Amino acid sequence: MLKKYIFIMQICVFLNFTANAKALTQPLTVNYASSQLLENSPQNYYIDVLILALEKSADKFGDFKLNEKTLETHQGRTLNLLEQGKDIDVVWSMTSIEREQRFSTIYIPLVKGLMGHRIGIIRKNEQYKFKDINNLNKLKKVFIGQGIDWPDTKILKSNGFKIVQGAGANLLSMLEIKRFDYFPRGIHEPWLEIVDNKNLVVEQTLLLKYPAPVYFFININNKILTERLKFGLHKAIQDGSFDKLFNSHEMTSTAIKKANIPQRRLFELENPLLSPKTKSILTDNNLWFSVLE
Repeated sequence: MLKKYIFIMQICVFLNFTANAKALTQPLTVNYASSQLLENSPQNYYIDVLILALEKSADKFGDFKLNEKTLETHQGRTLNLLEQGKDIDVVWSMTSIEREQRFSTIYIPLVKGLMGHRIGIIRKNEQYKFKDINNLNKLKKVFIGQGIDWPDTKILKSNGFKIVQGAGANLLSMLEIKRFDYFPRGIHEPWLEIVDNKNLVVEQTLLLKYPAPVYFFININNKILTERLKFGLHKAIQDGSFDKLFNSHEMTSTAIKKANIPQRRLFELENPLLSPKTKSILTDNNLWFSVLE
């Protein structure tokens, strides 16, 4: 009887081990949100960074499968879905203290700080309105458009700017119909966003600058994906593949050339939304790119 019991237990242990081993060999499915509204949007860069991190961690964590979830909605709803663990496993977004408290955060700036270097989109033939803006007080008289759920909105408000808010997908059309006059974007964004728009152009003379890293955010209970992306990104930084992607990717390399930084008037702003952890990495030169060098 005892031998029979031991035999049955051995079978159970074997089956459990086999099941666990099979689970470990299953590809990790990673769901991410995307938009089809902007065909040439910057999301392609972030997807490539996500793929890089997953590939660099494959030896340690196994295979993976990316699953695109098309969501034509505002940023706040996408983050709510991530927090609820519904459909979305990872979101890339500018950071804030509140977001770092809600989610597991990978403290590596995905565009090396470019998001905090802001140049504006304006209406065609209205460059003349900006040629004499040579101090912050003059710029603060201009109505600026920003997204309802964007950290930039709070940053610019805290610096004394007049902000008109709208859903991210509506801001370009709001600019066209003169709801506001200036739409600051990260220097890698504006040309992609207005490539098919004949009524809007990139403003040529101004540059706003504040620390504003874009991070990967993960549901706080998804420990495996958090550990994997952190491992993969650090490995990519160490072996140079992260910088290689950043320097060669069409989105970043083209934008840096087009931005014509030396010819712009620089206005440095404060970002009150930085956590102590984010502040602690501001001096790590491996993580940041200075367009002013």
